Amino acid sequence: MMELFQLNPSAAGPVVNANTAMRVTAVYSCVRLLAGAVATMPVHIYERTATGRTRVDHDAWWHLNQQASELFTASAMWEHGIAEMLLRGDGLAWLQRNRRGELTGIEPLPRTQTIIEKKNGRLRYHASLDEGYVGLDQDDVLHIPNIGFDGISSPSVIGLAAKQGIGLAMAAEEYGARFFSNGARPDHVITMDGSPTQDQVDRIRDNWLKRHTGVANAHLPGMLVGGAKLQQVTMSAEDAQIMQVRQFQVVDIARAFGVPTWMIGAMDKTTSWGSGLEQMGLGFIIYTLQQHLNRAAQEINRKILRDRRLFAEFNVNALLRGDAKTRSDYYKSALGGTQNPGFMTPNEVRAKENLPPIEGGDTLYTPKGQTNADAEATPAFPGQPKPTP
Repeated sequence: MMELFQLNPSAAGPVVNANTAMRVTAVYSCVRLLAGAVATMPVHIYERTATGRTRVDHDAWWHLNQQASELFTASAMWEHGIAEMLLRGDGLAWLQRNRRGELTGIEPLPRTQTIIEKKNGRLRYHASLDEGYVGLDQDDVLHIPNIGFDGISSPSVIGLAAKQGIGLAMAAEEYGARFFSNGARPDHVITMDGSPTQDQVDRIRDNWLKRHTGVANAHLPGMLVGGAKLQQVTMSAEDAQIMQVRQFQVVDIARAFGVPTWMIGAMDKTTSWGSGLEQMGLGFIIYTLQQHLNRAAQEINRKILRDRRLFAEFNVNALLRGDAKTRSDYYKSALGGTQNPGFMTPNEVRAKENLPPIEGGDTLYTPKGQTNADAEATPAFPGQPKPTP
């Protein structure tokens, strides 16, 4: 029962669940980073063609990129879904439709207020909302699962890998806070000769605590009378290495969420993902974000688009923009020059820089003495015969 309601304490003592875990700065930073990264990327809809793909204007674009519903922006909807997936295992959203089956809104569903069951080979979602109890078929729920999905639900990052690490971080943080609230002084005992009365013992202890508890009183000189002596009974903060424990727990929590430590403010370690912001951002997208993006895109394809010719894709280019010099060198190569043909037109380059198209900017550059037809007829690989006209 305690596991069901997430009240089972960790081995370190504190109860770790989605609410208490977010009080740990490392957990908050990981969830904020992952949910925010997904929320900032636009979702494009494409149609498969004989020559590749082409971007299409679909009615669902508005709900996926601008306004999910009357209460939620698209950004807030994605942040809610990814955060619920990380903290509670499943990110859920109600796909609201009209009588013709057309999408009219996407309403996030709280995981703690939604029961998922499998019946006759299909999932049913029973959600308790402000307007009452709602039962939904699987086709009407955008379900983003976490790793470990069993066909019904999936475990959270906390329950799967990070419960003990987060519990230790919470215990270390509480210990450190109490330590410094006591003036950063170790625990001690006051001894007295003879047999003082209980009233004397209580009065001496209360006076000591009143005078020496708190940061403001940390350096006040102590005064003991009547033969009383002060003895230290615990280790110092340096011996306990509380700060080292807290630093290690940041790395441990980031590892569970798959987030590089430098991206959540832990700058004491170097990264092995290459040098430069662009290379490190590319590693974050490939090894951390892409798995979440794939699950979300596939849910959009099969429950919103429902057409094998159409598919959704998150545009990660917004997170991969290099500096001005890097982009300039790339565009020079893309436009072509000297003996190299171009593979992007000027208007395609301008579109990537959010600039309007120009007249005559839709033609690919072709080296002098070579026509576009000759360029198209050039074999892609050495030794490959040219296509027959």
